[in-house]
Parts: sequence; C-alpha cells; structure tokens
Amino acid sequence: MKTLTCTTPGTFEYSDTDKPILQKDQAIIKIKRIGICGTDLHAFEGTQPFFNYPRVLGHELSGELVEVDGNDDFKVGEKVTFIPYFNCGECIACRMNKPNCCVKMQVCGVHVDGGMREYLSVPSRTLLHGDDLSYDELALVEPLAIGAHGVRRADIQSGEFVLVIGAGPIGLGTMEFARIAGAKVIALDINEDRLAFCKEKLGVSFTINALSPDVTQQLSEITNGDMPTVVIDATGNQKAINNAINYMAHGARFVLIGLQKGDLIFNHPEFHKRESTLMSSRNATIEDFEHVIKSMKAGLVNPTHYITHQVAFEEVKDNFESWLDPKNGVIKAMVKLD
Repeated sequence: MKTLTCTTPGTFEYSDTDKPILQKDQAIIKIKRIGICGTDLHAFEGTQPFFNYPRVLGHELSGELVEVDGNDDFKVGEKVTFIPYFNCGECIACRMNKPNCCVKMQVCGVHVDGGMREYLSVPSRTLLHGDDLSYDELALVEPLAIGAHGVRRADIQSGEFVLVIGAGPIGLGTMEFARIAGAKVIALDINEDRLAFCKEKLGVSFTINALSPDVTQQLSEITNGDMPTVVIDATGNQKAINNAINYMAHGARFVLIGLQKGDLIFNHPEFHKRESTLMSSRNATIEDFEHVIKSMKAGLVNPTHYITHQVAFEEVKDNFESWLDPKNGVIKAMVKLD
C-alpha cells in the first residue's frame, strides 16, 4: 500500500509498505479522508513537542471498516472514525476515567505511526460509528472534539463571556461548542480574514484583532467592565498564553488547549488577586466525540465550513508546505483517498 512518511522536518517521502494484517482486538480501516491539523503542520516544521522522526502523520481520519476483531457492534463495510488516543487502561489517569491524559499515551500520528496511508490498524475499542455522516464530516470529528473537551473543562455557564484566543481550526471548534454551551463568544486573533470567518460562518458576535493597542479596553467594553470569565487559548503561542492573564475577570478560568515548548510566565500578584483557575486541556474523551457527532447530526455545527482546500493523497507532498503560509487562507486541508 502507498504510505507517506515525514522522514525529517520539512521532508516527506512516499513508499510502498505492507498492508496491515488483522490482529486480536484490532480493526483495519481503509482510509478515505485525512484532515491536516496543527499537529501535522508543526511536525513538518519541527516544532511539535513529544515528537520523533521518521513518522507517518495523520490522526483526523475517516474510512471504511474492512476487518474487525473484538467489537461486535461494528460491521464490515460501514463508515467509521475512531478515537486516535491509544491509552493503556491501567495507569492512574485511566483509572480516574481520564484516558485522554494516560501516563503511557500513544497518539496516532504522533507517538505511533498514523493514517497517511491506504490502510490503518487501530484498537477496535476506539471505533466510532459514522452512521449517515459523510467521510468529510467524520474526519472533522476529532479536531472538533478537542474544542468540545476544552469547553467542558471550562464548565461554561449560559450567558458567560468566553474569550477564545486563536481562530485556527481548534479555536474555531472551541468557539462553536462554547456557543452551543450558551456562551457569549469573543474571538481574538491577528488574522482579519479568520476574524471575518468567525462572524460570517460561525455567528461569533464579537471579534478583536490581537494587534490592536486597546485589546483590554475592547474586552472591558464588550463585557460591561467585567472582563471574560473564561479565557481559552487555542494558539500554542507563548506570548499569547503569557499575556492572557490580563484579559481575565476576577474569579475567571483559563484553559490551555494550545501547547508550546516554553515556560508559562505570569505575574503572580495579577494571577493571585483574581483567584484564577488555570487548567490544561489534553485531547478528548468518548463523551466529547459523542457530543460532536450528536451536534453534527442536529445541525448545530456545519463542519464543511472548515474545509478550504482539498487534494488527492498523491498530491500531499507537493502541497503540504503551502498550507503553512497564512496567505493561502487555509483553515482545513482535506486529503482524499479513493
């Protein structure tokens, strides 16, 4: 089968590899769609933490189930996606029903080879039914689940002002599920096109350019002087994360979905006087995946809004680097396999 491997930062190579053989409690999926996410882009750049090369990227996946062992709820031939976080089931996090932050976590396409190939073997317990969703929609369940999990971590209450920093795919999904939770969403980004997308496609009422000299004042005016009671970072940018403390209301929660390699540096008195709550949000759980699928089926989320670029699998190597350039307006690139 044809496989695409990121051999070193900045380099992809196609090769012919063996099709996986069905093992106990595993399932084999014929890959139909591969969504390109920030993790893939950062891996290509060489800026992704917890990463080793060579690696087959790809974890935003959908396809046709061709073989399965150990899960009678699924039938050969049906559309599926899966939860790409392979947990051990035994560590303290797993025993606390937090498999998304398993001590021995193996994320597909990060710690173990992913889905940029024609067939992929995954644990059969991670499968999710595709039902009447399209392959495009199913490939977007995972990135939307990341945002849904961050929103659930924040425990957003209806009517709260929620500031989402970063209008990339994860940030956009976060805005969607904050809206579904009843929040008054404020989008903060440096890209005016992305901010326009937030308004036109997602119905976000408030947008602010992060390069404006009066961001804090604008937030104060929007929130009637209170400031946002929830701030969620979806940038993974150190400066944005460290600066966000200034945007928080007293008593606010700060949720980090974005990940960067450096240190968190806050002014302690500013953080302390607010009695701030700081949380990280890693991956997602089956509850988040099911919430996303249910929301898609109910028409609360239109995932096709996100897909701005589509290419065939054979064209990925030649196009991938261009998706890093903000000038190309990429929100979500989707790879098709016949």
